[in-house]
Amino acid sequence: MTKPLSVIGSYVSPYVRKVLACMNLKGLSYEVDPITPFFGNDEFRRLSPLCRIPVLIDGDFSVSDSSVICAYLDEAYAGHPLFPVDPKGRARARWLEEFADTRLGDVFIWNFFYQKVVHPLVWGEPGDQARIDKALSEDIPAALHYLEGELPADGFLFGDIGAADISIASFFLNARYGGFEVDKARWPRTAAFVERTLAHPCLAPLLKLEDVQRNADIKGRRQALLDAGARLTETTLGVREPRKGVMQL
Repeated sequence: MTKPLSVIGSYVSPYVRKVLACMNLKGLSYEVDPITPFFGNDEFRRLSPLCRIPVLIDGDFSVSDSSVICAYLDEAYAGHPLFPVDPKGRARARWLEEFADTRLGDVFIWNFFYQKVVHPLVWGEPGDQARIDKALSEDIPAALHYLEGELPADGFLFGDIGAADISIASFFLNARYGGFEVDKARWPRTAAFVERTLAHPCLAPLLKLEDVQRNADIKGRRQALLDAGARLTETTLGVREPRKGVMQL
């Protein structure tokens, strides 16, 4: 029997979420190793020299970085295409994925979600309120103004849903975990796009496992995730023994 693909990473990471949703689109069977953030060992550092998640393991092959992983999956496996076929559409999809991973990553993850949610949880002290305030007043509105001119009024960016759509919407979920919601009156296209993308069947089942990870106490998360994985057997999701590793979200 062919061994399923394995993904190492935290469910609440937007980069891990993107890879898992793309694997769901492809109809691939996989296991998830729900890494415990901010702890490390030599094995994880060998697999991910930059100490970033996700890591994809495909037999004797492993690779990290969500964009590289999604490109590999699209080239190595048949099924739902993750990127457009034509060169111009493919280039635009890659750019929007890059914009999400870098700019939305900065403003939503490191300047907002990390400061407001992760830093207090992991380190037991408040995050940088000045960074949160600047993100809310300047950086996030600027990013949303750009997206409002790029996103479609209906449907997805390139016809059917793909990696670029998933990458963009994924960051808004982490922002929501920190209490941020898109102003529907100010950015109606972006708000509607995010809602329909997060509701897509490739993403919706993942949110149940994210809720488990966010709501369980640190010591209870391993068993809670394992139990939740067992309950979600109707999806392609699976969970196995967590591997500790220093990580970037």
